Amino acid sequence: MTSPILIHKGRVDAAATIAAMRAHTEARIAAAEPTPDEIWLCEHPPTYTQGLAGRPEHLRDPGDIAVIQTNRGGQVTYHGPGQVVAYPLIDLKRLGIYVKEYVYRLEHCVLHTLEAVGVTGHRVPGAPGIYVRLDDPFGHAPLEALPPSERLGVAAPDAFRGLGKIAALGIKVSRHFSYHGVALNVAMDLEPFQRIDPCGYAGLATVDLATLGVHVDAAWVAQHLGARLAAHLVP
Repeated sequence: MTSPILIHKGRVDAAATIAAMRAHTEARIAAAEPTPDEIWLCEHPPTYTQGLAGRPEHLRDPGDIAVIQTNRGGQVTYHGPGQVVAYPLIDLKRLGIYVKEYVYRLEHCVLHTLEAVGVTGHRVPGAPGIYVRLDDPFGHAPLEALPPSERLGVAAPDAFRGLGKIAALGIKVSRHFSYHGVALNVAMDLEPFQRIDPCGYAGLATVDLATLGVHVDAAWVAQHLGARLAAHLVP
């Protein structure tokens, strides 16, 4: 069994990277022989990306920051310097899992990466990504169970009470090949998040490790997250 190949791309244009992922995936679909999985690790210049479910009203004041329409799931998010972005390009059929399990593994790897620097991350049902308690990001108490939203599979607004989002997740799966992925906030200018409703939720706070008092090199975070993803995405 071969682990996915880790490819560190540095700071790269978001639109060009998304186009490259799509072309890479289309080539894999057309290939006569199996192709290796890869995990691209990178950082983007300031960019907003809209998912397939994105609604214009959630992009409240983009200003001079580029807005890219994408084919991933989810709604609007922000990418910028100081954020580690991981794009796993995975053959889910070969891995033997479906999308729900794949998302669980991506979130698990982010949780493990946060744990490595002493931060406790949390899942919120119906809201992919990882969240932290703003009043106690290092505590281990579980989140209080909340009733589900009337909309099946979507978090109710009060599910985010006292929480800040530290990692966003949005994926695309085409003919069982995944692309897009997860973005973990390390040490960013968080102001651009205030111009949007992150992931479609008005007033949702967004945080990074630096805001929590954790000062760690983004390259280390990228290496650790990449290694965890590679270990959990081996056929």
